[in-house]
Amino acid sequence: MSPAELVIEGVTAGGQPFRPSDWAERLCGVMAAFGGDHRMQYSPYVHPVTANGLRCVVVDLRLEDIEPMAYRFLLGFAKENELRTRDGRVAARTLLAQLHGAEAQRPDARTSP
Repeated sequence: MSPAELVIEGVTAGGQPFRPSDWAERLCGVMAAFGGDHRMQYSPYVHPVTANGLRCVVVDLRLEDIEPMAYRFLLGFAKENELRTRDGRVAARTLLAQLHGAEAQRPDARTSP
């Protein structure tokens, strides 16, 4: 299966942590928009995460078709800053995560005691 995501990791090719520490939120903020509630919302195609203790940016590969300039900007950022990249989830796992997230957001979803 081919990957559905690209992960930009907050560590350089030389193994040094990338600074500033909020770089992932800043980078994702470039792709964010303000919603009807006047709050910033990250793009569904680009979002910050912490994976294995590293701040990362997850890029949905569909962005390349939807907004090629934005996709190239993100890849260029990673390359210019010598950040490590790796494949993210495959499409089936991405769909499963989306379904799980939608289920958790349902108002009638049960919570564990």
